[in-house]
Amino acid sequence: MTGTGRITAALPFPVAARRQLADGQLRDNLRRATRTIRDRRARTVAQVPDWEALRAAGTAIKDDVLGRLPELLEQFEAAAGAAGAQVHWARDAAEACAVVTDLVRATGADEVVKVKSMATQEIGLNEALAAAGISAVETDLAELIVQLAGDTPSHILVPAIHYNRRQIRDILAAGLPAADAARLTDDPAVLAEVARYRLRQRFLTARVAVCGANFAVAETGSLVVVESEGNGRMCLTLPETLICVVGVEKVVPTFTDLEVFLQLLPASATGERMNPYTSVWTGVRPGDGPRSVHVVLLDNGRSDTLADRVGRQALRCIRCSACLNVCPVYEQVGGHAYGSTYPGPIGAILSPQLTGPDGGANRTLPYASTLCGACYDVCPVRINIPEVLVHLRQVGVDARRDRPSPERAALRAMSWVMRDRRRYRAALRAARRGAAPLRRVGGRRGGVRRLPWPLSAWTTARDAPLPPGQTFGEWWAGRNPEAHR
Repeated sequence: MTGTGRITAALPFPVAARRQLADGQLRDNLRRATRTIRDRRARTVAQVPDWEALRAAGTAIKDDVLGRLPELLEQFEAAAGAAGAQVHWARDAAEACAVVTDLVRATGADEVVKVKSMATQEIGLNEALAAAGISAVETDLAELIVQLAGDTPSHILVPAIHYNRRQIRDILAAGLPAADAARLTDDPAVLAEVARYRLRQRFLTARVAVCGANFAVAETGSLVVVESEGNGRMCLTLPETLICVVGVEKVVPTFTDLEVFLQLLPASATGERMNPYTSVWTGVRPGDGPRSVHVVLLDNGRSDTLADRVGRQALRCIRCSACLNVCPVYEQVGGHAYGSTYPGPIGAILSPQLTGPDGGANRTLPYASTLCGACYDVCPVRINIPEVLVHLRQVGVDARRDRPSPERAALRAMSWVMRDRRRYRAALRAARRGAAPLRRVGGRRGGVRRLPWPLSAWTTARDAPLPPGQTFGEWWAGRNPEAHR
């Protein structure tokens, strides 16, 4: 595994989205799931009288963290080390995967159990471990479904959101032993019970676990994982060795700060006032939990993102996925269209910043939005995603400003015409004379559906309006002839 890992899209967003739009079942699954989650969130938030104050507090804490991130990371390293944990630093995905692989090899294990983790997905850890002969078993039910399907997650919170019950039953039946598969039905409780029974054997025999963290507390060196199933806690307590891969932006200064996020996150993510399972651990304690704890602090483009005064607000993200559940674009195309571990509105601003100017198809992600602003309205830490999207679009335009462009040439020509009244009027008269043939080419409802290249770049996504029969000035002169003598 090299480079930035699994955050670089293989295809431009318009190409990938067009393929996803052809899947009617996918759109139906997404529509049902996202509407259920966002309605639940709305009901819960309405019951919190100080919700906006909590949002403001979370935003302030995150901005304070970003303002003194190196200091807080060093504080975390010192506190975690004093508590018995070993802290490692990784500049990119390749380095993080190498560190984790070496740590697992040192234990002699050839299998690890995993807690659901965006950071390990980001760096492509499962693939790196497999290349080293080490199998990784996902223990989150949705992650297990995706893994058995040979697929990738489509949602930050609900990785298997793009499947319905019948599809999930078929995936589990194909990936589990025949005796377990025979017990499966479409009932979610039955599906969960069969998977839970199978995973329990893994928990009891695993020697190494790999996890991420929702938060890292600088003052104590503690790590925090929130989850809904309890599988994560099994991974965090039973194995002898625990390896935690944590993005550097996950640090918070104190436990008092953590209190704010433990209210914001469950309400925004699952519509719950309190998360079902919140696990906190600090280093190593003899006779209680893992005997060896390693923390891998991951950069992987975050320092470059931090340097952007506008774009850095993406690092406030607490991975609640509220922005995905309200996004009209995500609801139609799903997470795979974004081609990155981070889908939806947050992925459209985070992925291109993490991969930088050489991110290839990630350059198209800032355009994967209608700029409706719904994502900003629901974000618990008030990331102004529309602002960052426009900013990243401008950055992309500026980067190509010196390159030849038909669009730029056309705009310069229009500027020359519109700077002179006589030229402008002559151009309008010529446009009106050409309107009739254009209507015959493909006009409908006063617009042209297809124009030749390079103007086809406009009409592939929208109609080109035809010039009116007369200008406003001409119309006005006809109504007031005396004023124009």
